[in-house]
Amino acid sequence: MDLNADLGESFGSWTMGDDAAMFPLITSASVACGLHAGDPVTMLDTCRAAFELDVRVGAHVGYPDLPGFGLRSIDMTFDDLFGAVLYQLGALDGVAHAVGASVDFVKVHGALYERTMHDAEQASAVVAAIQAYDPGLPILGLQGSALLSIAAEAGHPVFHEAFADRGYLPDGSLLPRTADGALLEDPREIAERAVRLAVHGEVEAVDGTVVRLQPHSICVHGDTPGSVETAAAIRKALEAAGVELEPFA
Repeated sequence: MDLNADLGESFGSWTMGDDAAMFPLITSASVACGLHAGDPVTMLDTCRAAFELDVRVGAHVGYPDLPGFGLRSIDMTFDDLFGAVLYQLGALDGVAHAVGASVDFVKVHGALYERTMHDAEQASAVVAAIQAYDPGLPILGLQGSALLSIAAEAGHPVFHEAFADRGYLPDGSLLPRTADGALLEDPREIAERAVRLAVHGEVEAVDGTVVRLQPHSICVHGDTPGSVETAAAIRKALEAAGVELEPFA
């Protein structure tokens, strides 16, 4: 099982999360590409750290929305979104190359992640940009989303991620962040859910329904309070359950 975290989200003198403490706990890092978060120096430092610790680098692409941290949905045209995603891929790939690393997958961020779960036009723009850049570059996303469905139909490699710390709806989609129970906070409970996802491929929805999933990676949020403690608890629980941790890409 792969453990991925969203890192490299600091900007200038503003710090988001504790990347240095997270890196030893994960196997893949989704690195912000400068439009929703991150900056050139942060991208460089993050890619360098990933390379030194043998952590896979993924392009974490989002809306061009630094003030809103990419958490505000934007009605972009196909061409505008295509260009924005292509721009981010090129930026991170160039930085990664400079330190000996490579971009091994793509993951969508924040509001764009939620939008592409059901918006076929925006999902198509994201897939088209990735295919134009590198048709073999894997996309990591939510099982059953429009993004992965469209990518798979186009013959693009796709992988599923699951969230041990997010509330699920019975249809396998995520409970909106604004709803009660959307984000779990107890490290022990989150670790137990991670083991259940990795070993049994299932998670309990907010109504008690058991949702069957096929995760290739479990996301560990790096920008929430207690994220390092939670990531450590997840890794320890997975290893105790005999789950081998390795990158999916």
